[in-house]
Formats: sequence, C-alpha cells, structure tokens
Amino acid sequence: MYLILLLLGILCLGYFVCIAFFVGHGTNFYFIWLFLGLFAILWGILLKRGIWAQHFPRWFRRIFVLLVCISGVLFVIVEACIISGFSRKGPEGLDYLVVLGAQMKASGPSKALQYRLDEAIRYLEENPDTQVIVSGGQGPDEHISEAQGMYDYLVEKGINPARITKEDKSRNTFQNLTFSAEFLDEANNFVGVVSNNFHVFRAEKIAQKAGYANVYGIAAKGEPFLQFNNMMREFFGVMKDFLCGNM
Repeated sequence: MYLILLLLGILCLGYFVCIAFFVGHGTNFYFIWLFLGLFAILWGILLKRGIWAQHFPRWFRRIFVLLVCISGVLFVIVEACIISGFSRKGPEGLDYLVVLGAQMKASGPSKALQYRLDEAIRYLEENPDTQVIVSGGQGPDEHISEAQGMYDYLVEKGINPARITKEDKSRNTFQNLTFSAEFLDEANNFVGVVSNNFHVFRAEKIAQKAGYANVYGIAAKGEPFLQFNNMMREFFGVMKDFLCGNM
C-alpha cells in the first residue's frame, strides 16, 4: 500500500509541475494535483512508519477509509457519465448551435475554445441553414468578451455574420444556456450545444433542465495533456450543478 501511495503521489506531483511550468493553464484548479500528491505521500509515510495504526484510533481509520471508498465510487460513476458525452455529434439540420465560451487570450481564443469553434465551423459548413449563438461574457483577465472573440474568429474563418448571434453576459455554463435561450424557441427549436468532450454531458443536462426540449451535445476534442485535469475539474462541476439543481 505504501508503494502504491508513493507512486500515486509522485505521479500527481509530476503532473502538477508539467502543467505549472510547461503546458499552461486557464485556471488555478491544477493545484489540486499538488494537494493530492502531498496527501498520498503523507498517508504512505504514516503507513510505512506505523504512525497510522499506532496514533490514530480504529474508529477514525475506518471512517476515513470508508469515506475514501465512497468518494472513489462516486468519482468513477460521475466520470463514466462524463465520458458518455465524448462521442456526441448531433443530427444534421439543427436550427441553432450554441457554442459555450471559454478563455479568450490577447492572441485569440484559447486552445480549448478554438477546438469548440472549429467543431462549430465544421457543422455550420455542412448545414448552411443552421444559425449559431456564441455565448460568453468578459472575465477580469480578458480584453474582450468571449462572445465577441468567438464572433471574430467565426467571421475570419468565413462564417456569414448574419448567421451569428452574440450572447455576452453569461459567466458560467448555466448562464450560457439560460441567456442563450432568449434568442431561440427552446420548446420547439432543435439545438446543438458545442463544447469540449469532457464538458458535453453536463452542458446537455443543464440545457434540458433549462427547458431545451430538443437538445443535442456536440463534442469538440479536448487538449490531450490537460484531459485528466479537465475531467477532474468537471467532476466537481457536475457535483456542484447537481447539488444546486441546475441539472
């Protein structure tokens, strides 16, 4: 058990260092790998030196292990739901696409947002009658709104501006979809929600909760090296929105 925890801790710490210094990141969520790595190594040391058994009462150890097991099972179930959205593409001839916002950098869309936009462009080129709503407000570290940045990117890639509607007030996925609903008929229109693969399950469920009667997730790819980080972050996103009644 000690060696497993030690190896797990080293892997988590290595992943944290790679994200922090070599890959780049849009939020500080990646620090969770630092905390998990230190936690696993510390627990392993406590086991190796006998401190865990000698200085912690049996009832505490049993409750702690039980909670870890329950958390692990819950994590696996939620991640299975998240993975179920990876292959969603949506049918042809949708009335609208809603492209969910992500970080806008001074140089243009972040890699995650670019993947979403490129997937939307593919669909729009194959379905010329489909309209698109680009949804996302302006964060404190963004020079323009995400909606404006997405609009500019789509126009630059040849999408007719008349097909694009900007929703530039939303701050999260729930707002993305509820605010975008003001520009369409959620009870009757057929709508595709475009996001990165790890985000599609939650986005689709939120849209259904928000009243979209005919909604289809459309999965763009995610950044390969950051996929574990994004899926971990998405676990907490799913739990939050479930507990808040958003999905």
